Amino acid sequence: MQNKDACTSIMVGKKASLDGANYIARNEDRVKAIEPKRFLVKSAVKGRHETYVSPYNKVTVALPEEGMHYTSTPTLDQTAGPNEEDGINEANVAASFTESVYANDRVLAYDPYVKNGLAEDSLCTLVLPYIHSAREGVEYTGKLIAELGSAEGNGMQFADADDIWYMEVVTGHQWVAVRIPDDCYAVTPNQVAIEDIDFDDPDNYMWTDGIQEFVEEHQLNPDHDRWDFRHIFGTSTQKDRHYNTPRTWFAQRYLSPNASLGQRPEDSEMPFIRKAEFKIANEDIQYVLKSHFNETPYDPMGDAPERKTYRAISLSRTAQSHILQVRDLNKYKTSIHWIELGVPAFNPYVPFFANANDTDESYRNVPEKMNLESAFWLNEALAEVVESHYQEFMEKDEDYQKELNEWARRKIAQVDKEAASLEGQALTDYLTGQNHEIASHYNKRTKALFFELLTEGCELSKMSFKMDPNL
Repeated sequence: MQNKDACTSIMVGKKASLDGANYIARNEDRVKAIEPKRFLVKSAVKGRHETYVSPYNKVTVALPEEGMHYTSTPTLDQTAGPNEEDGINEANVAASFTESVYANDRVLAYDPYVKNGLAEDSLCTLVLPYIHSAREGVEYTGKLIAELGSAEGNGMQFADADDIWYMEVVTGHQWVAVRIPDDCYAVTPNQVAIEDIDFDDPDNYMWTDGIQEFVEEHQLNPDHDRWDFRHIFGTSTQKDRHYNTPRTWFAQRYLSPNASLGQRPEDSEMPFIRKAEFKIANEDIQYVLKSHFNETPYDPMGDAPERKTYRAISLSRTAQSHILQVRDLNKYKTSIHWIELGVPAFNPYVPFFANANDTDESYRNVPEKMNLESAFWLNEALAEVVESHYQEFMEKDEDYQKELNEWARRKIAQVDKEAASLEGQALTDYLTGQNHEIASHYNKRTKALFFELLTEGCELSKMSFKMDPNL
């Protein structure tokens, strides 16, 4: 069992968002502090006759002859599998795959994980190029699980311009999925999140064949009068209350300030899906993913005794974070894959138009060792400098992120206006060129701040000594 992702996911429906887009987003947190990531465009394929074999656990799958173009964020080191994680395909379907979730020992006793089953290293590669809607994403993944079994527990987000679906695969073969209502949002932090399943509403719920019979046969439902997936399959442990539930608490505290009054970080029964109390902007999603329990005693960057009590949302070991903004193509021509490299608290989200031929060299080519021409390493370096003198540098860093968010909004509006008259390859070529301009602008601005702070840091050394100028 791999499960090396320890992530936080957010979904925002189109009537809950400020701009009417569907959003799915996630911090991809890893075991290692440094795990270089690339941002790629994978080309469409036709007439292929290949078999996929996972380098991680040898799961073997005959690949379809045709597959669509899609964006992805694979790990540089491919020895443990591609780990492409997330992306948007040419059918305007977005997916984010590997929110690790954990089942309890009761259910695993009767349906253990399949060692050579589907694992997180392969999910994006085996699903995203072949789905044409968010619902089909659930159906397609469900068929793979039925055929191959699952090697671990994973939560998966699928979105198109109309729908968002969240799917949880929790044992070797058992899973459910729920459609996120258009006027709601949902947050999940490495814990089985889906609650009551309405088996009379297949338009809004999906499930593996035979799951009710499985639960009944093995006497697994602890409730008298409900079928709560979280209660049946999930966990509620001390680790959950220090590692997982506080992240939901903080996100809902920000996004639902009135409805969440009275909730505490260790509450085990916080709702998965909530009504939005205000229209949620891209910047609000960023705020949550960047947060480390800001303005609470639990902020690890603070000095309160409680600062190390709970696991924060933004971590030093976040390999990358993404916000997939799925827009109506009739209005905008393309959706946007926002990428954050480095530590989310300290680094900006960079918008890239999904309908592109390739990605910028600074995102595509990532050396194994630090090199400031690589966007991944540049952002990691900036984060290290900011954290090293947090109190002195954080204000400048926040101003830099705010400046780039303002610039991004203006740039996207300009590109949308120009793209409105373009079609086909001309549109793709134009958007590809704009992506290169965006990467160049962000890299240039990031280098400028990095060198500015590095220079200022020379005056902040603990090895300094103030001398009498007369000596």
